[in-house]
Parts: sequence; C-alpha cells; structure tokens
Amino acid sequence: MRLIGLDPGLRSTGWGIIDVSGNRLAHVADGAVRPDPKAPLASRLRTLHDGLMEILEQYEPDEAAVEETFVNKNASSTLKLGEARGVVLVVPALAGLTVAEYSANRVKKSVVGAGHANKDQVQHMVSRLLPGCTITGPDAADALAVAICHAHFAETSAVWSGSRQGVAR
Repeated sequence: MRLIGLDPGLRSTGWGIIDVSGNRLAHVADGAVRPDPKAPLASRLRTLHDGLMEILEQYEPDEAAVEETFVNKNASSTLKLGEARGVVLVVPALAGLTVAEYSANRVKKSVVGAGHANKDQVQHMVSRLLPGCTITGPDAADALAVAICHAHFAETSAVWSGSRQGVAR
C-alpha cells in the first residue's frame, strides 16, 4: 500500500510518500509545496491545489493522511491556515482517496513515543524508521511522520476489523 502524509501550511505544505508492506515501511519521496508568500490568497491556495494534484498523479498513493492543526492566537492566521487545510483535505478526496486525520500529538506519539516531541526529534525518528532516506526539510519530515502514523493505525484498524468479522460469523 502506498500512503501520502500531508502537513498543511499556507507558506509550506509538507508531503511524504511511503510504501507499506506488512510492518515494513519504505521511503518513496518527500518535499513541500511552497506558494509565493506575496501572491494573493486565492493564488496561493491554487498553487497548493495544483502542486498536490501533480504529486498525487506522479506517485499514485492509495490513501492519504493529514495532520490536524491547532488554533493560533491570531484569528486571521488561523482562518488562512484553515483555508489551506481545506485544500489539503479536498485534493486527495477529489482524487478518490480515503483521507484520515491525526492530531499532532498522536503523530508525534506514534513516531517518537512522546506527544510533545520537537521537530528535531520527529525528523530524527523518521530517519530511523525510514533508513537511507534524505528528508528535504522539517515540513516533509512532519508529513512523513503523518504517513507513518497512518500506516500504524491503518494496520491496527485492519486487524481489528478482520477479527470483528471473524467473531461475527
């Protein structure tokens, strides 16, 4: 199964693609879509849309996972981030993918073991879980962490569904 993890942001939306086979994870690619910060909001959102569509077409993931965002103190910034997050959620949905969402604490806990880990700790553990990969930056590392988190939870969910079906029969 091929998964894409997405870390939404209006300045930089990180993305990371991994392949999952049982409990084995393999790095495929990662990066970030970076709209021009001086462009009007609508243009920046379109850049996110077009960039993510291109990535989905190129790598053809089976499922997507998106990190939930926290509310900022600045209401205007929160609203703009929410608009970017909306694009990040709808692009894989338009491509026909199932889209899961995970809180930042859940992602960090599943990758690092602590829900309040810092970016350096996340990047370090992603490198350990995906040996041999060269991560292009902190946003891409966060996106790969989201994909890894989804791999762990999707596997558990599949096992639970299978065992429930077995019991019901």
